[in-house]
Amino acid sequence: MRNGMLAATFAAAILGAAGPAGAQGAAGGFALLKGNWVRPDGGYTVAIENVAPDGRLDAMYFNPNPLPFARAQATQEGTTLRVFLELRAGGYGGSTYELTYDAAGDRLVGIYHQAVAKQRYEIHFVRK
Repeated sequence: MRNGMLAATFAAAILGAAGPAGAQGAAGGFALLKGNWVRPDGGYTVAIENVAPDGRLDAMYFNPNPLPFARAQATQEGTTLRVFLELRAGGYGGSTYELTYDAAGDRLVGIYHQAVAKQRYEIHFVRK
């Protein structure tokens, strides 16, 4: 029993010290998302000002003018951080971003679904 507890404590210490890619609590992992993210293929920007403990994002979209997100949510599945963003303003008609945080490259990668044109694009955002 004692060896099992020591092993669990040791593993937790190693994982906790692993940095951004390591296993962290949701609040710690979500904090990695704060900042400005730009899509290199068009200059579109997502500004994430704050992240609530439940993953709700205080975020804005710039193309180049600011547009609010109808929904902006982060989730964590194990060590994987995911971001879902939905745009309804400015003629976007429910277009969405489904993104995953790539810790090795410090970027957000995923799919942009352009609802009006009914097309999907593989995209990524880099930290600005």
